Amino acid sequence: MGKLTVLALRAVLVALLAGSVFVQAVMVPLLAVDLEEAGGDLAHLRVPFVAITLLGLVAAQVVLVCVWRLVTMVRQGTVFSHAAFRYVHIVIGAFVAAALLLFAFAVMPAPGEAVAPGIVLLICGAVVAVLGVALIVLVLRMLLAQAVARDVEAARMRAELDEVI
Repeated sequence: MGKLTVLALRAVLVALLAGSVFVQAVMVPLLAVDLEEAGGDLAHLRVPFVAITLLGLVAAQVVLVCVWRLVTMVRQGTVFSHAAFRYVHIVIGAFVAAALLLFAFAVMPAPGEAVAPGIVLLICGAVVAVLGVALIVLVLRMLLAQAVARDVEAARMRAELDEVI
């Protein structure tokens, strides 16, 4: 991976992380105030909505930090090691957690007339998409496992060859 690519990716990661911190610090409290002032059918869901939003942002931030660490490992040439699996597992877990949070966000207002059923269905479709991303990362984890196994085998064969020579 070239230096320019790494620099561009890190710039995107920093922008996303800064944006998510801004949303956590400024926008979520404003959302809580708006939900409190709105009253109505969804007033009792203010605290769960805000909590789900904050936890979803934390899940996104965890993914960003893990991707940063994996990019660092790529730059250092150590990504094909068992240490990379820890970050990949965390990313998969964060995506699954985000899907569960999104599902909770969809079904909490579902009983009643406050939210149209079509909106709940659309959000559930987004849950399937997020789970699909988790499955893609799982497939990529399997590819990483194969690459690590081949790297270990190549190192073993090099060591045997060095003994012969």
